[in-house]
Amino acid sequence: MRHLASALRRAIAPALCVVCAVCLVGTAGAQKGDAALSGRVVDKSTGAPVARADIINTGDSRVVVTDSAGLFSFPDLRTGIVRLMVRASGFPTTTVVIALARGERMIRDLEVDSTKAASAASATPGRPAQPLPGVSVTAPASRGPRYADFERRQATGRGHYLTREEIEKAGYSSLQDAVRGMRGVNVECGGGLGCHIRMSRAPMQCSPDYIVDEHVQNSFGPSTAIRDIEALEVYTGPSDVPGEFAGRNA
Repeated sequence: MRHLASALRRAIAPALCVVCAVCLVGTAGAQKGDAALSGRVVDKSTGAPVARADIINTGDSRVVVTDSAGLFSFPDLRTGIVRLMVRASGFPTTTVVIALARGERMIRDLEVDSTKAASAASATPGRPAQPLPGVSVTAPASRGPRYADFERRQATGRGHYLTREEIEKAGYSSLQDAVRGMRGVNVECGGGLGCHIRMSRAPMQCSPDYIVDEHVQNSFGPSTAIRDIEALEVYTGPSDVPGEFAGRNA
């Protein structure tokens, strides 16, 4: 038991030293500093001094108040980054961040903006809201209920998508022509067998599945005339394929 107690004391001692070090640092941080800040609080838009403004040190909650000329003096500030909040009647609350060196006596004007007072007042209960100009919002027209699932998948941003308007604008003459140049899609032509679409991430000579109106149509899909396509979506690998199309050939 004596050996066990001795071992426990040796194990606990370093932990106690760490806790004491943290306590000492916290005590030193609570002391007042030797830096100071003085100056005026002014209206940014007019340059006029702002009287009776509260300046709050967020680090220790001390407050100083400007005089009739907007002047203030904030002594005993700590070295380093100091965050102040400036509050005055008719002005939105403003946060100011300053960096003070050891022993520095900084003179600086703090600005509040009266032009933002109206927007701040509109959010205050009991005051009338400030009217804002109307904003025009437009959204692409839906292609109708039949294409709701296409539009839902298109909104995810996964895969490649072409609409009838884009196909006609580009002047594509075939399905192979429309997908040529899409990232991850290869169009192989030659041998007198026409052109075939391959996915670069698929095993060699593996053809993609063709889904027409939500049904697999591998015998009809590759030969679909471009004029019959209202909307086209292409997925180049399993990570892109939506859940409803996932399977062994995804």
